[in-house]
Amino acid sequence: MAEIEIREINDLERSALEFLEHIGDASVIAFYGAMGAGKTTFITALCKVLGVKDVVNSPTFTIVNEYLSGTGRAIYHFDFYRINKLSEVMDIGFDEYIYSDGLCLIEWPEKIEELLPEDTLRVYMTVEGDDLRILNF
Repeated sequence: MAEIEIREINDLERSALEFLEHIGDASVIAFYGAMGAGKTTFITALCKVLGVKDVVNSPTFTIVNEYLSGTGRAIYHFDFYRINKLSEVMDIGFDEYIYSDGLCLIEWPEKIEELLPEDTLRVYMTVEGDDLRILNF
């Protein structure tokens, strides 16, 4: 298991680069953490270092946002916080996203745990004080 410390908001880009060095060819990444832990903020930093030019924000109401990396790879950012039934996830074509060539970044994966592929990279984000976040994966 790997661990990355994010010491402050200015440390996000370095942390995102370090994270990308560790993930290998993982294409489905599930981010676990309490409300306010910084999942969306970290995913925004990941998208930035991957070369996304669009504004990255939480897809809380749209469920999924789609971006293109600097290399043209699709990035799908999911937020399942408001999901109440697995059928809602299937209705958006979730299988098509996770079995595509794109990178899937998932917030609130505990809501859809049984739909995640076996090889999903699970990332646990914890808050340690005001300016420290820890990623374990």
